[in-house]
Amino acid sequence: MRILVTGGAGFIGSHMTCRLLDEGCHVLNVDKLTYAGSLENLGSHLNHPKHRFEKADICDLPKMAALFNDFKPDRILHMAAESHVDRSIDAPQIFIQTNVIGTQNLLLAGLDYWRKLPQDAQDSFRFIHLSTDEVFGALGKDGFFNENSPYRPNSPYAASKASSDLLARSYWKTFDFPVVIMNSSNNYGPRQYPEKLIPLMILNALEEKSLPIYGKGYQMRDWLFVEDHVEALWIALNKAAPGETYCVGGGNDFSNIDLVHALCGILDEMQPRKSGKPYRDLISFVEDRPGHDFRYAIDAGKMKRDLGWRPKADFASGLRTTVTWYLSRQKGLAAIPARERRGKA
Repeated sequence: MRILVTGGAGFIGSHMTCRLLDEGCHVLNVDKLTYAGSLENLGSHLNHPKHRFEKADICDLPKMAALFNDFKPDRILHMAAESHVDRSIDAPQIFIQTNVIGTQNLLLAGLDYWRKLPQDAQDSFRFIHLSTDEVFGALGKDGFFNENSPYRPNSPYAASKASSDLLARSYWKTFDFPVVIMNSSNNYGPRQYPEKLIPLMILNALEEKSLPIYGKGYQMRDWLFVEDHVEALWIALNKAAPGETYCVGGGNDFSNIDLVHALCGILDEMQPRKSGKPYRDLISFVEDRPGHDFRYAIDAGKMKRDLGWRPKADFASGLRTTVTWYLSRQKGLAAIPARERRGKA
């Protein structure tokens, strides 16, 4: 297959790009290379003979249209997005521009390209749109999000992704454009930019900095190992029916405070502090984030029933794999300016 990937130098995108190349696909990797994207994430796959990189902005409609017509993809995997809630509170306009306008441009360019394809190519074509469970808002102590959950976004980031989901859905309903929407839970694993909870806590701990936790850390999240997400996307590229929506979750529900305690325990074992004190002594509690959703949890039953996908990673081993990766790159990651590490748990 020929796959046009957006955001393929980012966290999830780089893992997916490498998987596609390993599967023998031709990949056009379109990435703006903002602060969270790096070609180093691709490793040796950057120079793979079937990999083509194009530094471009999905908000540039003529450029996107030209890339479609030049590369002639069989599938689109749209992963480019602004994705950090804290940043969306500080600068919501950037999120609207990239996540809404950028998605609209890709849908428009994709539709125009798709309409010119022969019938058999139209039938097999898919536009996979990667989204988040945050579009559904917050859960209480019980229950799970699924494909029928109402949209109730509570942050500018979530609202921008909800808007992009609805645009994608409208192109299926109005134009029969073969869109598939994937709403995933919180991802974790190697290569994640250290503004997100897990890498931020790891690097702050190693640098003897405060581990800031919003409120009392009782917010709950469902954690999905990035390689399990990649497997779900690969299956969707090959098997998903047009117009469908799938929720993808790891089934690992942890409060933020329990997760940070687990990370501290792993670090205590793998790289103890020189002082001999436990890393959890670095935890500090800060004023809660505005509109902070209490709990996310995914019912991935449809993915399991319809597409035969199941998460494979054990959460404890996944965390260890993640910590090991950051330990091995501690020096290089420490060079990222403190102002860029804007996350809290």
